[in-house]
Amino acid sequence: MLSSLPEDLFRFSGTGFPKLTRIPDSAHPDRGQDICSRSHSWEAEVWYSGASSQWGEEDSVKKGVIQVIGLAIGLASGFAFLAGCGNQGNKSSAVPAEPKWKGAPYRLTLDTKAVKPTPAAVTIPPVSFTANPEALETRALLVMRFSGPAAGGADPVDHLMIGRAVDIHGEQGTLPADYLDQASKSLSDYLVAHCIQGDVKVSISLARSSLNPLAQDAEVDAKRLSDWVSFGATFKKPHMKC
Repeated sequence: MLSSLPEDLFRFSGTGFPKLTRIPDSAHPDRGQDICSRSHSWEAEVWYSGASSQWGEEDSVKKGVIQVIGLAIGLASGFAFLAGCGNQGNKSSAVPAEPKWKGAPYRLTLDTKAVKPTPAAVTIPPVSFTANPEALETRALLVMRFSGPAAGGADPVDHLMIGRAVDIHGEQGTLPADYLDQASKSLSDYLVAHCIQGDVKVSISLARSSLNPLAQDAEVDAKRLSDWVSFGATFKKPHMKC
């Protein structure tokens, strides 16, 4: 710590070493006192720096060095205190605010109670949405992912259907009924053509209108606007070739 202080604080006044003269102990009654019994507070250091000059030039230099050390320690302590306590307000202000909207920009809700099941077709329930006001879209499309028991005891296979784009507006709304009717018919025709019958699980999601109609799972996930929501249906409409 001393090496960082100005050099002129350690210069001697005069040349050579001062002549040492023994001072009787009686002139300094505290000489024999144990240094550990003295106070080491900041006041004690100030008091010590004002001792008599009869100790000679060498003692004056020593006292000057002690004063410098005391000052350096005091400054270091002050800086440590400031470093530990001065920036507490800035730390709290630097914490980013929690976003008002979490997750995908759109949330879908299915009204499954409004659908009357029929085994001849799979009907997609009415779909309502709530959107992040800072991430609104004007057009989107419906993506359907579904699976069901295949004919002939084959293992179920996951299928993906991507619809055409449709207009959507505002922070809340519903997908048009005719749009969902067309999606339901396309899904039912697909199940018949691929000999899929029985319990079918369907998951739907909204995606950006720029999604390729022949996109694979990776591109679909990259352009989805909502999480997947699911519903189940029982489909029984056998095809002659099945």
